[in-house]
Amino acid sequence: MDPQKSWYERPVLVTGGAGFLGSHLVARMRMAGYRKIVVPRSRDYDLTREADVERLYLDAQPAVVIHLAARVGGIGANRANPGRFFYDNLMMGALLMEHARRHQIGKFVAVGTICAYPKFTPVPFREEDLWSGYPEETNAPYGLAKKMLLVQAQAYRQQYGFNAVYLLPVNLYGPGDHVDPQTSHVIPALIRKCVEARSAGAPAIAVWGDGSPTREFVYVEDAAEGIQLAAEQYDGEAPVNLGSGMEISIQELVKTICRLTGFHGDVTWDTSQPNGQPRRCLDTSRAEALFGFRARTPFEEGLRRTIAWYETTWQKARGREERQ
Repeated sequence: MDPQKSWYERPVLVTGGAGFLGSHLVARMRMAGYRKIVVPRSRDYDLTREADVERLYLDAQPAVVIHLAARVGGIGANRANPGRFFYDNLMMGALLMEHARRHQIGKFVAVGTICAYPKFTPVPFREEDLWSGYPEETNAPYGLAKKMLLVQAQAYRQQYGFNAVYLLPVNLYGPGDHVDPQTSHVIPALIRKCVEARSAGAPAIAVWGDGSPTREFVYVEDAAEGIQLAAEQYDGEAPVNLGSGMEISIQELVKTICRLTGFHGDVTWDTSQPNGQPRRCLDTSRAEALFGFRARTPFEEGLRRTIAWYETTWQKARGREERQ
């Protein structure tokens, strides 16, 4: 039997499996026929503590580990918590991979971040450019901590023959995303602002920066597909981008979300706040060549699904508040 196919019958540990990306990945894997998916919860295991990581491996006995768990947030959260984001992400990755090696686990899929790339990476971002400069300052502690997963994976492969692979997903969006304005990323934050402003009849919304930076986004279900394909088919040492290959400016993104949510007010740009990285757009050819991944969800279709999800959950939340 193909060793990857045998994993369908053996435990697969998905850290962060109850989170935004993780919940979509776990649902997809269950539909594909995986029988034993273990999703640790933070109340039971603190993955920054070595004793808890060791206990997790003893309890779960996984054949494969997919490491998604992260301390993550938007620009504001990164600026407010650089030390915590660095330490927690560094310790989780280092401990999980080290103990996976000790337990002779068959494969470790490390999911990094687009924030690992240098601030002025040539567009489109190619994996070969990962070390050509320092990351954008507002999220550098987070990006560098997650980047150490690549160093660890390649070092362990060289010394121990340990099968660890490293993936670089671009900014995600989709149903189930975090919408707390203190921690959310740009798309859910904008959707929330526009829907609430439309409902309240507000004349304008405020957006950080000047709208000039560009970003690339991949729909969360597409990202989950890419991670599953890599887990099943990719065993190489080279890092691999996961994205859609589509670049859009923040200004155009705001216009699109205003149109799709039906908000017709003004947009004011708060230029006292940072823009973040100037441009982001990935070269996605390596993922397609190595394990056949190509994002399939058109951007506006993904936005419509995300807005519909938010409208539904927001209306439910408002209903609960009114009944209290």
